[in-house]
Amino acid sequence: MYLKLKRLIDIVLSFLGLVILSPVFLILILGIKIDSKGPVLFKQKRVGINKTHFSILKFRTMRIDTPKDTPTHLLGNPEQYITKMGKFLRETSLDELPQVWNIFVGQMSVIGPRPALWNQYDLIAERDKHGANDVPPGLTGWAQINGRDELPIEVKARLDGEYVERIGLWMDFKCFVGTIISVMKSDGVVEGGTGMTTKNQMDNPKETGNSKDC
Repeated sequence: MYLKLKRLIDIVLSFLGLVILSPVFLILILGIKIDSKGPVLFKQKRVGINKTHFSILKFRTMRIDTPKDTPTHLLGNPEQYITKMGKFLRETSLDELPQVWNIFVGQMSVIGPRPALWNQYDLIAERDKHGANDVPPGLTGWAQINGRDELPIEVKARLDGEYVERIGLWMDFKCFVGTIISVMKSDGVVEGGTGMTTKNQMDNPKETGNSKDC
């Protein structure tokens, strides 16, 4: 029952976000275009509800000559590929704003497990154990306010499972408020890392190209 209400809330909030944030979108788009050559948006294949795939949208934060399909943590010096505007966008999480559109069209929710990369098989499998692949992925979620990039896969999946078990208006409200606090404090952001072991980092890249999170 709550999922229907949740979808209605997503539609209302994302529509308001698109309207109210339109001036911010315009400023960021101009900043990206002035700062470096290339497209404004970056698309990446992610895992949605019931393990379906969709293209997540982000503002581009890296140069167009960045090696394609290479995890950021495997680049010799990832900082050299991140644009000046991109660094600002990543630090403030403003690169995630285009996902308001993903929410509006029903591919994501405001609150939910962060959508995994299509090839993060370990994370997807762990989430299966906790039923976390059976709800819409979110712009932010319970795991994001409890460690974000610092969390090992098993812990992240367990927290995603806790969200599914406790899903409701109060839980979503706590995640929403917690996200604002975390973004202001830049808690748990580790460029190119997810708290995974070296082997897992090799097998399940956290970011590819211009992505930075999962």
